[in-house]
Amino acid sequence: MTPFFGYHMPSFSFPDATDETRFERLVTLACAAEEAGFDLVTVMDHFYQIGVHGSEEEPMLEAYATLSALAARTSRVKLGTMVSGVTYRNPALLAKTVTTLDTISNGRAVLGLGAAWNDVEHAGYGFDFPPIGERMSRLDEALQICKLMFTEERPSFEGRYYRIQQALNVPRPIQPGGPPILIGGSGEKRTLRFVARYGDMSNWWGSMDDLTHHSEVLDRHCEAEGRDPSTILRTIMAPVILVADQGQAEATLSHLSPERRAQVTAATPAEAAEALQPYLEAGFGGFIFRNTSMMTTEAIGLAGELMRLMR
Repeated sequence: MTPFFGYHMPSFSFPDATDETRFERLVTLACAAEEAGFDLVTVMDHFYQIGVHGSEEEPMLEAYATLSALAARTSRVKLGTMVSGVTYRNPALLAKTVTTLDTISNGRAVLGLGAAWNDVEHAGYGFDFPPIGERMSRLDEALQICKLMFTEERPSFEGRYYRIQQALNVPRPIQPGGPPILIGGSGEKRTLRFVARYGDMSNWWGSMDDLTHHSEVLDRHCEAEGRDPSTILRTIMAPVILVADQGQAEATLSHLSPERRAQVTAATPAEAAEALQPYLEAGFGGFIFRNTSMMTTEAIGLAGELMRLMR
C-alpha cells in the first residue's frame, strides 16, 4: 500500500507574521507541502482557535475563502477541511461551496464534514447548538444532500431538518461522482456507520488499540451496508513529530500542549518510517501531520524525506 499523507494547518499564528503577511506565509507552507509530496492540505473549519492549539483569541481564517485562495496558488494537492461542522452552513450551500472549490482547483476538492462540537463559537456567532443526537441526525441528512447534489442533476430531498427541491448545482463538480467525502470522528453507533454509508475517507486519532477497534467497527458497518471496506481510506493523526536529529526532539516537544505531547514521539524521517510501518500493516493508509509542529519549509522538507522513504 502506498501511504497517503496530509498536511493539516490548524494554526495561523506564524512567527513574526502580521495580518498583512499571514496569508502569504500560509501559501508558502502549502506550496512547500505540495512540493514535498503531500497529497492533501487541510484547514480547520473553526471561527475561534481551539484549546489544543492555542488561545481562542489567536487568528483564525474562514475555511472556504482560504481554501479557494490556496486553490489558485497550488496545482496538485487536494484541498479540504478537517472537518466542517454541520451546524455552520445549510448543507445545500455547503455542497455548492465545495463544488465551486472543485471547479477553482480543477478537481482537487475534498468535502470534510462532522457533527461539530465547539459550543463556545456557536454561542459567539449565534449558531444553534442542539444536543449531540440532533447534530448527528443533521449530519446524516447533510451527507445525503451533498451526495445528491454532487451526483444528480436536479435532486430533491425532504428530511426532518433540511430539504432541497430540484436543486441546481451548476457548474457540476469536476471530479466524477463529486469531491470525496471525509467524515471526522469515531463514534461507533452512528459516525462510523455514516463513514460506511457515505464516506470515502475517515480520520481518527488514539492508540493503536483504539484505532484498531475503530477499524473493526467500521468493517462491521461496511458489511451491514454492503460496502467494500477497502474502498475507504483510513487516515490517522500521525503519532510522530519529525526532527532532524534527536538533539531537536526535546525543544520540539516543549512547544506542544501537554495533551498533544502525550500523543506523539519525536523521530527522524528514518525512525518515523519504521514507526509508521505497523500502522500501514494494520490497514491505516494515511497519515496527517499538523503544521503546529511543521511551521517552516525546513520542517516540511523532513516530511518529504519521510515520504520518499515510504513510497
